Amino acid sequence: MTDRAVAVAPAGANEAVTSGSQEPLLSVRNLVQEYTTRGPGGVKTGVVHAVSDVSFDLMPGETLGIVGETGSGKSTLARAVIQVEKPVSGTVRFQGHELVGMPRRAIRKVRADMQMVYQDPFGSLNPRWRVDDVIAEPLLGHTSMTRQQRTERVDELLDIVGLRPGEYRHRRPLELSGGQAQRVAIARAVALEPALIICDEATSSLDLLIRAQVLNLFEKLRAELNLAYLFIAHDLATVKCVSDRVAVMHLGQLAELGPADSIYAAPRHPYSHALLDSIPVLDTATGIANRPVALPGDPPSPLNPPSGCRFRTRCQRAREVCAEEVPVLTEVDDRHSVACHFPVTPG
Repeated sequence: MTDRAVAVAPAGANEAVTSGSQEPLLSVRNLVQEYTTRGPGGVKTGVVHAVSDVSFDLMPGETLGIVGETGSGKSTLARAVIQVEKPVSGTVRFQGHELVGMPRRAIRKVRADMQMVYQDPFGSLNPRWRVDDVIAEPLLGHTSMTRQQRTERVDELLDIVGLRPGEYRHRRPLELSGGQAQRVAIARAVALEPALIICDEATSSLDLLIRAQVLNLFEKLRAELNLAYLFIAHDLATVKCVSDRVAVMHLGQLAELGPADSIYAAPRHPYSHALLDSIPVLDTATGIANRPVALPGDPPSPLNPPSGCRFRTRCQRAREVCAEEVPVLTEVDDRHSVACHFPVTPG
């Protein structure tokens, strides 16, 4: 792979994986994650409702994008899925195994097939280790490879992510650019040939050119290794480029879930509609970008979310029922579901 950015594969290119009778690679049901806040003397002051009753499936080889404002619960959801933090309730089945309640030693084995790439590559790489030691770490813990075999595998992985082994093998993370460091993090993540990679804002700290290169790398690895991705980002344009399906999160809940093309062309939830309206769009005739439409009011606090629909305090379509009943994620079109009492009509 060269250092020149190329076009990212269009969304939906892998949509065939979601059809048929194939079993989900990852199945999340009714996941809840909450945090207790405490004041002076350890007195309980409240509960942060970070993730509330979230359910979805991820098929082998599929990319599911998760979008939402800062504080919507995207990263908390990722940590609960990979069991970095145990959820309060709910189930997480991965490759047919229930992860919630699984012993720590067993979870460690499962993580060989479920890896995570974080937003800040430098924060996830040991600054004292050389690149070859960083990438070889999972091989030491999960395989019986000899030193020579590990060296050969590290060189192979560096080549896969577009870094010349002879030039980068002996460098340390602080001698790398942001894009190079993220490539090293990705090489470590795919070292054990996992089935799933969770990308938590993995490209948001990169400039546009390097971001395009890393996104192309993700697509290249998906095609070559049949990887599935849980791709978390606040950048709607990036998510559209890489995702087969998109889940829109608002204040810890799923507002909408469906094929990327369908959601971006005709969002059904008022919150999804507002997110897309916030993207500046260039008028090709005048060369002037439109003024983004801002949502009215302030986002509610996860410490005290509104009753019923959590978006109702900022929604112009809200009615009395929205305060009384929590909307259920309901299919409105083919594989397109929305949690809204009064969804937006296409057209």
